[in-house]
Amino acid sequence: MLEPSTPSPGLAYYYPIADPPAAEALHADVVVYGGTAAGVAAAIQATRSGRSALLMIFGRHVGGMTSGGLGHTDIGNKAAIGGISREFYRRVGEHYGQDEAWQFEPHVAEAVLCDMLEEAGVEVRFEQRLTGVEMDGSRLVALQMEYGNTARGRMFIDATYDGDLLAMAGVSYTVGREPNTQYRETLNGIHFGHPAHNFKNWIDPYVEPGRPDSGLLPGVQDLPLGHNGQGDRCLQAFNFRVCLTHEPDNQRPFPEPANYDPLRYELLIRYIHSGVWDALRLSNLMPRGKTDTNNFGGFSSDHIGGNYDWPEADYARREAIFQDHVSYNQGLYHFLVTDSRVPESIRQEVEAWGLPLDEFVETGNWPHELYVREARRMVSDLVMTEHHCRRTVDVDDPIGLAAYTMDSHNCRRLVVDGRAYNEGNVEVPPSGPYPIGYRALVPKAGECENLLVPWCLSSTHIAFGSIRMEPVGMVLGQSAATAAALAIEQDTAVQEVDYPTLRRHLQRDGQVLNWPEPPATTCLTRLLNDASQATSSQLAMTDA
Repeated sequence: MLEPSTPSPGLAYYYPIADPPAAEALHADVVVYGGTAAGVAAAIQATRSGRSALLMIFGRHVGGMTSGGLGHTDIGNKAAIGGISREFYRRVGEHYGQDEAWQFEPHVAEAVLCDMLEEAGVEVRFEQRLTGVEMDGSRLVALQMEYGNTARGRMFIDATYDGDLLAMAGVSYTVGREPNTQYRETLNGIHFGHPAHNFKNWIDPYVEPGRPDSGLLPGVQDLPLGHNGQGDRCLQAFNFRVCLTHEPDNQRPFPEPANYDPLRYELLIRYIHSGVWDALRLSNLMPRGKTDTNNFGGFSSDHIGGNYDWPEADYARREAIFQDHVSYNQGLYHFLVTDSRVPESIRQEVEAWGLPLDEFVETGNWPHELYVREARRMVSDLVMTEHHCRRTVDVDDPIGLAAYTMDSHNCRRLVVDGRAYNEGNVEVPPSGPYPIGYRALVPKAGECENLLVPWCLSSTHIAFGSIRMEPVGMVLGQSAATAAALAIEQDTAVQEVDYPTLRRHLQRDGQVLNWPEPPATTCLTRLLNDASQATSSQLAMTDA
């Protein structure tokens, strides 16, 4: 059975290994860095394409967010998903006695992914932290790992949520929100005005209400407001997708986190006293009495502003950010069940839930994976934009489809005219499933000729908000590995892979590459449709 080789160190992003094993010199045709579901799909596809595959995983678990608490799958249109991705959801369905399942328990997802890796014969290494790369001109030769391991390959795939490998390989990337003017978009950059996930009432942001000289409450930022469409380096908020259960026999009470500070939730108690209680409203039910609980409303599990350093931080700094998110998210539940200012009815409602004893057993039943919604994004010769999502522009080299709402969680919590205000939320549906171009998965010509990037692909902030769904990541991971195998076969750079051949291989393996174009509409009809879709998105409550 596929398992990490050493005992669990507890809940952490990065931890030193007290007694590391002897360094290994590893080699494979295709080296995949990143144990996300995209990385798993890539490694499986490489072996199915007749190539040896090595999957190097930063942490101790397989599957990223797919097995890390995001059990309520966000996609937009299931018919747009094929290949290994669809196979995974069918195999999860088999576990539950169904044709397929898109809602599942975290441990079930990880077990299915591990089985698929074993069946494919993928070589897997856990606790592999990248420290450097060896290059030969514009070609990657080897990955250098902490404690001395090296991984040599002919092709490499960066399947991380962070884009660490692409950055070390000298590939162009960006962080944050582009200004609308850069690609003539309408939903990028600073975004005020979207009503969802904001405070419905006037909530005072100062430590002493009405007194700006008393300072701002934790989480409220003293930043220039800027204007709609202005670019910055802020990121949409991270959180944990917490798995809860209401089954008493499988329940652990919410822990009090380290560095618990009730002042972090002062905005929340003021919001509750104003008459609004919705912080845990987005709890999607899953099998066996469990949930996938996500952020909802003006104050919830999103740690707005706590992640700006993440994309380019070293591992020690990321560990500090990770633990700050643990403290914030665990503290939210602890506050709701223990603080005497919380109405009794709410305390009883929250106390009915707890952490499931049969999930995340190595990390105190708390998810081991922080939901890194966005970090680096590659900048290549093709940049996926809002125009592709709306299908006013199409690609000529499709390797998969995306279908989810152009979605951004809030990026800043500010003071606006003396009240707390969240900025950055966007929820606008695309025109339907739309194709993602192969060129968005490969670096610019001349930068790195044997690297593919299925997750941190070349896309703007707002387009990435639509693409960044776990099923799509698996689709793109499979397509990237198919292209890697063809690049080896054709003895060419990934930028020069013959697309017609790639397309035939993808279709043979069940990938969905095309979707009928939306019917032409008049300007007036399009405006009415956009207004209707925006209203529907505000009510859907399926925000990723």
